Amino acid sequence: MSEVPSSREARRPDRAALVIAPVLFILAGIIWWDAGRLAEMTNYSRIGPATVPHVIALGLALLAVWTGFEAWRGDFPEREPVEIQPVVWIVAGLAGQMLLLKTAGFSIATGVLFALTAFGFGRRKLWISLPVGIAISFVVFIIFGRFLQLSLPAGLLEHLFF
Repeated sequence: MSEVPSSREARRPDRAALVIAPVLFILAGIIWWDAGRLAEMTNYSRIGPATVPHVIALGLALLAVWTGFEAWRGDFPEREPVEIQPVVWIVAGLAGQMLLLKTAGFSIATGVLFALTAFGFGRRKLWISLPVGIAISFVVFIIFGRFLQLSLPAGLLEHLFF
């Protein structure tokens, strides 16, 4: 009688997770090192500005070990294929926001990010999502820039009203 291998025996180590685990560990080391520099600045209390980054670094290190262990065992579920086109639209929105932030201002730049992200998620009507994104971003600008007195880059639209 031939035995059929179980799904656990047929699974191979997850190569993507085996790459992610050391990256998480390196990130934990960088955060730990940077938090160590913060600890040198303040020595009057045991709990200070370096406490939370140290906890985050420990959490990332534990997550790295756990990810590596689970990747080696092959216990991760099968991933769906990645669709590149939505990712490109979202990255284009982020790049557009970064390029337009100083010249066009917060509302227009963030509206472009909103519209291109919505386009990437399947909302194909840019002539609707762009004005909606600009309007929502303008409300956010008013809340954070005017009411909370935070410094956000103002552009043509913001100067028109304020």
